[in-house]
This record gives sequence, structure tokens and C-alpha cells, in this order.
Amino acid sequence: MRCSILVLALISIAACQKPVGDDRMDAPPLTGEKYSINWGPVMVPPGQENTQCILVRLANDAEIKVHQMHNVLGPGSHHLIVYKDDMDTVEQTTPYDCQPFTGALNLSGTVAPIMITQKKDDPLTLPDGVAYTLAAHQMMRIEMHYINATDATITATATSDFYAAPEGSVHDEASILFIGSPDINLAPGTTTTVEEFFTPMRASLDLSGAKFFAITGHTHHLGTDMQVSTRETSAGVDTMVYQPVPFTWSEPLTEVHSPEFTVPQGGGLNFKCTYNNTTAATVKFGESANNEMCFFWAYYYPSKGSHVCVHTTQYGGLDICCPDAGAQLCNMLNKN
Repeated sequence: MRCSILVLALISIAACQKPVGDDRMDAPPLTGEKYSINWGPVMVPPGQENTQCILVRLANDAEIKVHQMHNVLGPGSHHLIVYKDDMDTVEQTTPYDCQPFTGALNLSGTVAPIMITQKKDDPLTLPDGVAYTLAAHQMMRIEMHYINATDATITATATSDFYAAPEGSVHDEASILFIGSPDINLAPGTTTTVEEFFTPMRASLDLSGAKFFAITGHTHHLGTDMQVSTRETSAGVDTMVYQPVPFTWSEPLTEVHSPEFTVPQGGGLNFKCTYNNTTAATVKFGESANNEMCFFWAYYYPSKGSHVCVHTTQYGGLDICCPDAGAQLCNMLNKN
């Protein structure tokens, strides 16, 4: 339908156009038996920033295949990570201080992120026949990074909902990759672009056959643009897979791909972040909202495990992944 009648312009545009950066309007309805986890509430004084986790068992009496998820974040949220936790055995329902991305950088490989959220209202539907398998009374870890930039105390909250797929409808397991670079050094009062190329083969990461169905870019508040493309190195061909216009760092678009995209054999993923450092200080990599990041997360299937990967010049221009590279990368990122 074309919105072309002048007298109805305001009504027509609202009805016909999808707001830039809003990927919720096309989301399918949430269906299936629902299981919920609540984080908080936590009272956050003005100026306070922290990362806190909870460990909670899901209320499912039998194994379920989770085909849809929905995260809703309250005031002050910076981002939320939902983990499937096969390591911890004791619940901790009261939020406790935890290191950012601790679960993703866990060397055991038994704690795996299954959804990362930066938007206030974030539904995720996996492709037909794809799901996360959760055991009966599965232990889940919810990690919340919050900051109160206001002059009044706020109440931080979060809810994660899990929707079970019908029995027998699932044939593939999903997983998530978190890829970026710690090589950020932004001079004060300047515009800077960080561009890196990650090659899975150099990281001993086999992504052959992996189908990527959703991707989200991530910077902090100085970020003005984020782009990701796949690269066929032999032909020198890039194919853009993430390029929201405009890029909104606080509510980054999740680009859904149907059909899914793949990483060319022997090729890789090129990613680029642009920043406008309006501060009077040099800004470097870090999890704090006062630092910066250049990362993206991508959901894919069939699962070959959850990985946090970087391209970095800090160790001679390496492409490395955690937990694959062991303590080298996991410890490096945990120190920043």
C-alpha cells in the first residue's frame, strides 16, 4: 500500500512505515507454554553503575525446546545476558555483584549465553525447527548491567520469558557468537573508526554449515555507526549483513535474516564501528558505560557451541576465541 494521499499524510505514514530501528513490529506473536524469570527489583542511587547476576532454576518439570524468548528491561538497564548454566547448582535469587561477561568467558564451556538484550522490549523468535534445549528445572544465569544517569533513585528490573515449542517440532539446536575487538583508543574531541576483520579459520573455529539468522551490533554511548559484512577473501567480495540507518547505540536494531546468511569458506566477518568522542579524555575498551566496545552478537544454527571471539593486535594480530583459546583470551578480556 502506498502512502500518497496528502490530506492523510500523518495517519498514513504512521500506518505504513516501520520506525527506523524498531524491529519489533515484524516480530511474530509469542506462543507456547511460557516460563518466566524475574531479576530484581534493585534500588539504584543516582550515578551508580554495576553488574549483578542471579542464579535461578526454571520451573519446567521436563526438558523443553525453547523456540522464542522475550526480555523486558526496566529503567537504567545497559544490557542483559541470559545464560544456560550447567555449572552452578545452588540458586541465588537475590542479585549479587558479578564480573561483566563472566558467563560468556567461562573456561569450562558449561555456561553459555543464549540471548543478549540491550533494548527495553526485546522478543526473539528462532527459525522454524530451531530451539535451545533446556533440561528439567534448568539452572539459568541472568546478568544485568545497569547505570543510573539520572538525579533520582531508580528501580532496576528485568523479566525473561521462555516459550516452549511443540514436542517433535525441533530439529536443530541454536547458539550464539559474540565477536569484536578490544583495540579501542579514542582521542578526545575526535571522530574515530575502528575496523577489524575476524577470520574463523585462524581462530580454529569451524563455521562451515552455520546459518546466521539474527545479528545485533553493540557500542557504548560514543558509538554513532556499526556495520558488519561477510567477506569472500579470494574474490574480495563483501556482503553487508548489518547496517542500520541510523545506528542507535542504546536501542540497537536486531537484523533478522530470512534466508539466513553464511560465512564464506576461508573468509570471515568484517566489522566497523565509528565513534564521536565528545569528552575531554581518551576512551579505551572496557565493559563500563564510560569505556567503549565494538562487538556484535549473532544467533546461528546448527550449534557448534557458544563463543566469544576477537581480532586483536595486542597479541600479534590474532583471531582467537574463548573458551577455545583457554585462559589467554578469557583472562585478557576479564582484565579490561
